Amino acid sequence: MAGVSVPLLALALAGCSGHTADPQPGAEGAGAEVAATGRRIIAADAEPQNWLAHGRNYQETRFSPLDEIDAGNVSKLGLAWFHDLDTNRGQEATPLVVDGIIYTTSAWSKVQALDGETGKLLWQFDPEVPGETAVKACCDVVNRGAAYWEGKLFVGTLDGRLIAIDAKTGKQLWSTVTVDQSKNYTITGAPRVVKGRVIIGNGGAEFGVRGYVSAYDAETGQMDWRFYTVPGEPGKPDGAASDAIMAKLGAATWSPDSWKLSNGGGGGTVWDSMAYDPELNLLYIGVGNSSYWPNRFRSPASADGRSNDNLFVASILALRPETGEYVWHYQQTPGDQWDYTSTQHMILTDLSIDGQKRKVLMQAPKNGFFYVIDRETGKLISAEPYATVTWAKGIDMKTGRPIINPAADYDKSGKPWTARPGTEGAHNWPPMSFSPRTGLVYIPTQERSSTFIVDPDFKPLAKGYNIGLDVAATLPPTDRKVVDGARKSMKGYLTAWDPVNQRLAWQVPQEAHANGGILSTAGDLLFQGGAPGLFWAYDARTGKRLWSFDAQSGVLASPVTWSKKGRQYVTVMSGWGTNEAMGAGPMGWSDKGPRRNISRVLTFALNGKAKLPPVPELPKAELQQVKQFADAATIEQGRVLFHRSCFGCHGVLAISGGVIPDLRHSPTIGDPAMWSAIVADGALSANGMVGFKDNYSAKQIESIRAYVIAQANNSSGFEP
Repeated sequence: MAGVSVPLLALALAGCSGHTADPQPGAEGAGAEVAATGRRIIAADAEPQNWLAHGRNYQETRFSPLDEIDAGNVSKLGLAWFHDLDTNRGQEATPLVVDGIIYTTSAWSKVQALDGETGKLLWQFDPEVPGETAVKACCDVVNRGAAYWEGKLFVGTLDGRLIAIDAKTGKQLWSTVTVDQSKNYTITGAPRVVKGRVIIGNGGAEFGVRGYVSAYDAETGQMDWRFYTVPGEPGKPDGAASDAIMAKLGAATWSPDSWKLSNGGGGGTVWDSMAYDPELNLLYIGVGNSSYWPNRFRSPASADGRSNDNLFVASILALRPETGEYVWHYQQTPGDQWDYTSTQHMILTDLSIDGQKRKVLMQAPKNGFFYVIDRETGKLISAEPYATVTWAKGIDMKTGRPIINPAADYDKSGKPWTARPGTEGAHNWPPMSFSPRTGLVYIPTQERSSTFIVDPDFKPLAKGYNIGLDVAATLPPTDRKVVDGARKSMKGYLTAWDPVNQRLAWQVPQEAHANGGILSTAGDLLFQGGAPGLFWAYDARTGKRLWSFDAQSGVLASPVTWSKKGRQYVTVMSGWGTNEAMGAGPMGWSDKGPRRNISRVLTFALNGKAKLPPVPELPKAELQQVKQFADAATIEQGRVLFHRSCFGCHGVLAISGGVIPDLRHSPTIGDPAMWSAIVADGALSANGMVGFKDNYSAKQIESIRAYVIAQANNSSGFEP
């Protein structure tokens, strides 16, 4: 049944390789093909001094058995060392630690190796991503980490390459292009390595691409298999592992002309979360949102009454890692129209539920429900809201489908719909953590709303966002009281969730709605950062805040802990990007005002004595005072176009959060020739500012300038 778990455990759906499903689910643990690194990740608890994989183990629990640092001595935690990165953009990586060497990634897909005890940079690898790739990234030029396997590191680059690097020297071993680089694909997620295969997805659903996940041979870089998450052109198989299930099930959940409507896209990108069960030999991937968002632009309801669930968007898929063969799926948000991705962090564990031990997969996706799923069959065990949910009234446990609020179908009603969670989700990419000591899942939670209004004149553009909504129509006026009210309505929480009883254990309000990934430890501690620039330690059982550190810049990446020579360390990346800036400025500024973005690697230990240098003062920014040349209609046109293509980098209401230049301060707004050279012709493409003449006429580009001038003249008090 579309929209719920569909096990095909009895079927051998052959992929392009012709292989059938592995008849021995426990093969990972028994076969000679299992490399030493695979055995080490499986037995991660046997070497707690290391952090070998993205979530520390294949189950992605982000729990460490180390307990030298605990509630009794965490107050003595201090900075051991810091390393300044060479780019102050978004930093979202989870570092790896292998035998005392820290491997991490930074903005623009760079990779660093650092001595864990001293912070000395051993090497840095720069894949030299072209600056113009930035326009394809929804949420800054970020990277969430590398994968380690048999002396190699693997990183996905923003422009869609998968690169293998020698972990000792930092030298490139091989590189393969995983996407059509003429299209709006990016890679920001961390690869995973299973049975010698490097698994990687991609992003770009907000720009109209078609999602898939691929596996590459770790030794050669040659592709082993690919699984598309949404159907392609009818009657033209891809020659991929997904062909059989798409023909059997997926294609029937889209309207017949959806391929043409979506320009060969459809969304469903696998841009972040994965997990692997060595016993069941199942790879789990989270699938993203549909493209475009409103049904009418992607898959209108068919007259024949067919399902419009649009498999496999907003779903969890279980695949065989050797072949990519489909085993089961569970769709959380059928026919997604709200950007409710299922790409958020997944955790595998065993829970005792109703007196029975269950192998479960847990996820708190953007849609606001906490799901506990049988990871062997894909059957839903339970689902309850962990945040405010208005788009659905609950989950029907007989069908596994959400009971959708009819008013939430804004496309059908034609009326604006304000939803909670909003498009940022109740939980986004910052990873959650599970402690087997407390039995609780710790979720970085946020309460935000979004208003959905269909753009009746929507047509996809060559560059920038293509979602089908009228973004400009949803924005508040540039009024300090209104903006401050909107900011205060956004809340952030550290949420401790009981997955067995599906209820809140405790919750701690945060200083801002954007709060970072979480680490739990056997010292019964939680470590987490936040948008205001602080890094905290909490009691894992009560939520009491035990320690804090002023990191001088937002900390949204997930911390790790490791040890060397018996000394325990905690390492985290600091630095926020344009996506956080959209929420952090102006609407999410702290009461103390904006803070400079300073990107670093920070490492802490008991009795650490290092000190960060003083924070440089933000330079006084003067708004340009330029005589307005346009009439009200032209300014309004510019407002709409700005929020169609420019706000993702330069800020809502043309008020930057501080990472990307604030155009209200730029002298270019008073110089039409210079403005045209940059905005139309791409004079600054190497810096990431591409030209938009493929999107807009010269008059339209001038109207955007008129809008920015109006904001410069009328938005005093919002200086970043």
